[in-house]
This record gives sequence, C-alpha cells and structure tokens, in this order.
Amino acid sequence: MSTICIKYRLYPGGKQERQLSETLEVCRRIYNAMLNDRNYQYDVTGKSPSRVDQINMLPGWRKQFPEIAAVHSQVLQNISFRVEGAFRAFFRRVKAGEKPGFPRFKGDGYDSFTYPQSGFSVGESTVSISLGGKQQKIKAKLHRPMVGRIKTLTIRRMAGKWFACFTCEYEPDPLPKSDLAIGIDAGLNSFLALSNGDFVANPRFFRRDEKALAKAQSKLSKQPKGSLKRRKAKKVVARVHERIRNRRHDFVHQTARRIVNQYGVIAVEKLNVKNMLGNHCLAKSISDASWSMFRSVLTQKAESAARELITVNPAYTSQDCHGCGYRAKKKLSERWHSCPVCGASLDRDTNAALNILQNAMGQHSVAG
Repeated sequence: MSTICIKYRLYPGGKQERQLSETLEVCRRIYNAMLNDRNYQYDVTGKSPSRVDQINMLPGWRKQFPEIAAVHSQVLQNISFRVEGAFRAFFRRVKAGEKPGFPRFKGDGYDSFTYPQSGFSVGESTVSISLGGKQQKIKAKLHRPMVGRIKTLTIRRMAGKWFACFTCEYEPDPLPKSDLAIGIDAGLNSFLALSNGDFVANPRFFRRDEKALAKAQSKLSKQPKGSLKRRKAKKVVARVHERIRNRRHDFVHQTARRIVNQYGVIAVEKLNVKNMLGNHCLAKSISDASWSMFRSVLTQKAESAARELITVNPAYTSQDCHGCGYRAKKKLSERWHSCPVCGASLDRDTNAALNILQNAMGQHSVAG
C-alpha cells in the first residue's frame, strides 16, 4: 500500500469561514493548554502526563466550555497526538545530538486541524465536515478524483484560503517496464544534471520573486500592530510566499513525473541537505532549489510506479573520473572535469551523475 495526499480548495460561506476560524482558534488554545499541562506536571511531579491522560481531560473541558463542545471529539483528540509528537521529536533531536528546540506555544502559525477517522465525507462538489456541532457542506473545487481509501482529513488555512487535505491509501499502479537507467546529480547552476548529458534548468523561484517579497515585507513592517492595514499587508506577504510555493511544487512534481515515466532504474546520491544549509554562502540557493522536496516526490512517484530508486554514497562523485576512476580534488568553483589520465572532458556535474549511475548499477547487480 502507498499513501498520497490530495488537496482541494474550499470555498466556505461567511458563517462557515467564521466557524472554521473559531475551530482553529479553539484547537490552538487546547494545544497550548496541553503543552502547559505537560510542563507544569513535570515541574511539580517530575513526570509528564501521557497522551491518554490528556485525552481523558477533554470530556470535562467540553462540559465546562461551550466553544470546545462545538468541536468534533476526534479533532480534539488529535491535538494530543500533535503535542506528543512535538515532545517525541524534541527527545529524538536531543538523543541525536542535534539542536533540540523545546516545544513552543503556538500563535498565528497554528494553521490546521485534523479529522483522523470520522466526521467528514466528500460529495460531487462539496466536502462535508462536522463544524459548529453539526455536519456542514462546504463548496470545494474537486479538480481530481479521489484515490484509494480515505484515512484522514486535515483542514488547513494558507494565505487566507482554506484547503481540505485528504490522506489516502491506495494500491500502486505500476508503469510499463523500462530497461533504461539514469543517474542524477543535484546542482546549483542547473537543478539536475543527468548521466545522459542533459540538464534540468534551475528555475530559482525564490530569487525571481525576492524583490516582490522584500517590497511586501517592507510595507508590512511599517504598519502599526493590530491595524487593518497591517492585516492587509500580511496577506500580501502570504500571497507572495504562496505563489513561490505553488510554482516550486508544480515544477518538482512535473520533473519527477517525467523521470519516473521514462526510466526503470533511477540513481541519486544520498544528500544531507540540512547539514549543507550550514554553509551560509549557499543556504539560499540550496533552499531555493528544493532538493529535499524533489527527492521526496521522486521517491513517492517511483514507489507508486514500481520503479527502482537507488541511493549511493555521494563521497568523491565529483572528484573521481567516471572513465578511469582517477581522483583529483576540485574547488567548488571548478565546473569542468578534465581528466589528466584518460583525457575525459565534460561538465563536472555530468561526470558526477555518471559516477552515481555506475555506483548504483554496482549495487543493483549485487542485489540481483
């Protein structure tokens, strides 16, 4: 079984939008209350309450506060999973020696609530959810059919717009078999270098809209806090970010789809993008390139199409000659590979992609 997220745009009426915002605010406050309860109990007793303990508090809260009673019970229970997940991630980072980042109270960044099992359904042009204590149909743009079996629904607010995000389980639909193999090297000058000598240009979405974003943020910073003009300026900033995000999303999905459709074996290098972002000179370019997003989408599409995705150790892929294996150190500024031994002369990233493919095929033959 594979998992996919399908997102539909919602068009709530005025009253429905107020109820969605109220539900989101109630969920945010409960999240903060649960987080505070864990911190307080630990300070007093040396032991934090469990997720089940916090779920058992909800019936009492529902009786005491009418606004909580209007929220679907499973939506409330899901908040305890989020709080527990935040603490698990914190302790995982501590154990791994990373910068832990203790769970924080949520402000405006709390932008979603989840129906984990029930309380929702999908119609021909609507999404029905339990809202304000009753089932309500919200207009939706169902631009693609539902896939497989729906597991959860998350209602999310992004840049003042509302979306229904369905998590579905489905049986993969394999593509026709392909004997072609390709090696892929992630680059900065180009988004991808392929072992066949082709390149995928880097669209640099963030840099293209950087001036528009800076202008919008400058206007936002000049508006008084709490004013109507500030709220409007904040929406403009959010829309610029949304435009960048949507363009990047479409580009990544289309690029991954073309590769998966054509090649049966896809070789990529195992990159630690988080560590690479520590290089402040390259951090903006690396983030703009969206390597992590591309790798995630490529993996999901390859799995769904029954393609073989092989990751290889990136060590020396740029320094070794693909033809004879001679190793010569190169500065990052050196973009051309010229081998003094065998005379190979080609783009540095193409040479790396060929090495990635060769290493992957070696793993492939051993596994076979």
